[in-house]
Amino acid sequence: MDKTLRVLMITSEWPTPEKPYQVPFIVRQVEYLRKAGVAIDVLPFRGGKSPMNYARAWQKTQSVLRSGKYDLVHAQWGQSGLLALPKRMPLVVTFRGDDLEGITDGTGKLTPRGFILKTISRLVASAADQVILVSQHMAKSIAGRSYHVIPSGLELDRFCPASQADARCRLGLSQEKKYVLFAGSVANPAKRYDLARQAVELLQTEIPVELLVATTFTHDQIPDFMNASDALLLTSLHEGSPNVVKEALACNLAVVSTDVGDVRERIRSISGCAIIKDDRPEKIAEILKVVLKRGKRVDSRDSVIDLDENVLTQKVVRVYLKALSIRKFDG
Repeated sequence: MDKTLRVLMITSEWPTPEKPYQVPFIVRQVEYLRKAGVAIDVLPFRGGKSPMNYARAWQKTQSVLRSGKYDLVHAQWGQSGLLALPKRMPLVVTFRGDDLEGITDGTGKLTPRGFILKTISRLVASAADQVILVSQHMAKSIAGRSYHVIPSGLELDRFCPASQADARCRLGLSQEKKYVLFAGSVANPAKRYDLARQAVELLQTEIPVELLVATTFTHDQIPDFMNASDALLLTSLHEGSPNVVKEALACNLAVVSTDVGDVRERIRSISGCAIIKDDRPEKIAEILKVVLKRGKRVDSRDSVIDLDENVLTQKVVRVYLKALSIRKFDG
């Protein structure tokens, strides 16, 4: 680049005083883009299922874009891209799962809100100059258009293997128990916390095991909890490319997961990890029992080395430059 690239990032999720640890993967991407020399401003908004909120956010976004301060817009999630339409400059959109695939209820059925979100996201994808997907499997939702697969990156110097005994000492956990880590929101029906809880409760009749819920920790504590735990349990109905799975693999923590997003691709060659094929609590308990009885860490860190945030940041920058060059060529 012969000049500083000026980017406005629009995101419907961003840390707040009430939730200071929201979307660490986007916060980290912004930090690394700035380190790479991109001048990036963040415009967060909360749709909150309210058309009026979106209308106000659209007006604010359009006012900011009229200033002529930016070279391109990068929207995180399809609904954020809606605020940049009609386009005043090149638009890059990162789709992260629920936006393109829709939101489902606890039974896996697409909700009315999920249908609307899915429809909006496909329209935004068709209007965008460049599309980024966090997982290859999402491409089926935008058949016929080009895209780039760039997963969320990892801070490999933070998420790395460490002594389980030391991590448990720091966290005040027992050295004798087995610990299963659940990293989804207990309030989100798609994460199916109750299913994870029931599976671990069944297992407690056979071995001393406890379910740790990551949403009660700060993000800075997560590496310690991953090193202190014996397995990560993901019971989600759907995901894009769950970062928590990649972070667990970076810590050599066994993963037991439903077949969602790119998880199968991530863990299929790693001994000690398992895909849940039957999501009844008793069947999940059986899988967890086998994984926990194994009694050792998995050898998985090398499988995520390519997700170093520095490397992925350069890929995002190249997408920006491609969006600019295509728009320049088109007119």
